[in-house]
Amino acid sequence: MFAVYADSLDADDPLTGLALGERPEPVVGPGWTTVAVRAAALNHHDIWSLRGVGLTPDRLPMILGCDAAGVDEDGNEVVVHAVIAADDWLGDETLDPKRSLLSELHQGTLAQRLAVPRRNLVAKPAALSFEEAACLPTAWLTAYRMLFTRAQVAPGTTVLVQGAGGGVATALIALGSAAGARVWVTSRHPDRAARAVELGADEVFESGTRLPERVDAVMETVGAATWQHSIRSLRPGGTLVLSGATSGRSAETELSRVYFLQLRILGSTMGTREELVRLLRFCERSGVRPVVDRVLPLTEARDGFAALERGEVFGKVVFTVDQDVRQ
Repeated sequence: MFAVYADSLDADDPLTGLALGERPEPVVGPGWTTVAVRAAALNHHDIWSLRGVGLTPDRLPMILGCDAAGVDEDGNEVVVHAVIAADDWLGDETLDPKRSLLSELHQGTLAQRLAVPRRNLVAKPAALSFEEAACLPTAWLTAYRMLFTRAQVAPGTTVLVQGAGGGVATALIALGSAAGARVWVTSRHPDRAARAVELGADEVFESGTRLPERVDAVMETVGAATWQHSIRSLRPGGTLVLSGATSGRSAETELSRVYFLQLRILGSTMGTREELVRLLRFCERSGVRPVVDRVLPLTEARDGFAALERGEVFGKVVFTVDQDVRQ
């Protein structure tokens, strides 16, 4: 079958290890099944994998990709939940110390066919296209959990989203706005600021700018570069939810501010299968749809990877999968 995979790792030049070509058909173990992939979305996780973060040379070649929507063996249209928990794990999959994402221990979604545990399949709503549904299991599920499970955002809440343009950031803006929150965003890029407003942001501020008032919650994915601004932007009793640190993992925490103002700092990673079900339902009923930067055939995946690596993407890159293609 045709697939996009890592055949080597390079921390400085990740795309040198990107390969497109034939790979063996997926192996299906007990409790697993196969999905004929119709659409798959690209994530920064795939670039990090090519850099050797979370992926080691002994696991190569590894088919990349966490997100997919397709058709299962029974002809059902499905969305794939990317968090693979241990067989005996019960409860929140994100808390399983043995959990992994597709493309870390198990072959990923950027292929014509995919092997996955049956319990990881969720019915795709008819109202969502395969391309839209494929955007949801990683970036959008991460945003959903940050907003509604961890920060417990409600209508009227003021939320600050640090950064605009990435898959998680655009999801935070769209979901928060649709839920009735007042969404503020920071950005250094005027074009991205304008698009954030189109998505539903109420205000966009230059990164690091002092805000007109303190906010109820901050959604943080940038890390060191915005951490101090995030802490200082919270009202007393406010909540900061952290799901990434793309600019660095070390920052001054300002402990006195945390305990004097009784701030809550919460980590958040991906989301559960049940949260994915609720996210799909939310999108179906609210009319909110993922922001798609571009749609490419899987055979042109290198162009999508290059655009993401250069920072030229607003929203998601989606690949469509032809079940008959050969290369």
